[in-house]
Amino acid sequence: MLKACVPLFCLCAILGLLSCSSKVTDASGEQKANSEKGDKKKKQDKDSEEDDRRQEPADRDSAGLCDKSLWERVYNPERLAVLADCKTVTGIIEERNADEDGDEHMLLKLDAGQDDLLTKKNQKKKDGDLVIEAVCVNETKLKKVGSTCQGYTNQVQLPKVGDRVRVTGSFVNDSHNGWNEIHPITRVELMN
Repeated sequence: MLKACVPLFCLCAILGLLSCSSKVTDASGEQKANSEKGDKKKKQDKDSEEDDRRQEPADRDSAGLCDKSLWERVYNPERLAVLADCKTVTGIIEERNADEDGDEHMLLKLDAGQDDLLTKKNQKKKDGDLVIEAVCVNETKLKKVGSTCQGYTNQVQLPKVGDRVRVTGSFVNDSHNGWNEIHPITRVELMN
């Protein structure tokens, strides 16, 4: 591998001590600084940057942003199978209405690259949208909800139909309906 090296630094090259600042003569006879250690660091940095780019931009910073206490305000939480404790998605609000259980029910047309979050039921029953729900935003009209929202009104920002938003919350599958949701929503940010 090393054809020749400056005599004082040959021992470093032979022992594989890459931190030695030696000059190495390559096959063409030119002397070059031994920069293998720096090259490895550059490759690691480049690999790390590529990993960051592969990660969905919407989901990059959702870890730790979800308010777990909102689960105390979810009516019949057993029906929701948690797929991710906290997830951030982006898209456009296509529909919005108040549910009798006190939640605000919305449909989000996801931005490109997030279709893998949808089930066949999302595709068929929700026109390819992700269901998102903000708990305890409205008056509760169902007796079976009990005291789930009693004494609490959620202050999450509610978007309008047509708004482009970034939504963060628990990513779940509603086992009663078969579709995926962000429920409960912790945060909604307008992106317009």
